[in-house]
Amino acid sequence: MLNISGIHEGFVLDHIQAGMSLQIYHDLKLDKLDCSVAIIKNAKSNKMGKKDIIKVECPIEALDLDILGFIDHNITVNVIKGDRIVEKKELKLPKQVKNVIKCKNPRCVTSIEQELDQIFILADEEKEVYRCKYCEEKYTNPNRRQIKVM
Repeated sequence: MLNISGIHEGFVLDHIQAGMSLQIYHDLKLDKLDCSVAIIKNAKSNKMGKKDIIKVECPIEALDLDILGFIDHNITVNVIKGDRIVEKKELKLPKQVKNVIKCKNPRCVTSIEQELDQIFILADEEKEVYRCKYCEEKYTNPNRRQIKVM
């Protein structure tokens, strides 16, 4: 049995799709934080079969919930204070993401004007489709969880 100690103050990202924790670690820039981070890969899960978990001993303010919601809004965020879960944060798809996705359209103004922010607006919440604010280029998250329909 693998034993990883609890954290006194920080947050735990739970129910991460198995194998996605390292990408999330980099996307959230957790490597830039000066705090303890534990990544647990392929933990057993009744709900998911296998899952990844990230434990971070840092204040929750260090976490960009919009980026996390964009990556996978099914992740559970547990806020820890004094060795206890004091809050569970619900993630939602952000209405807009800034400088997370890069527009692939070579004719888009963001390809020419490098200093322009890459802004994508949520166009279809059900299908998780975003569109470039400037040229309407479509973006669908390739890592989106596939919900199996029986």
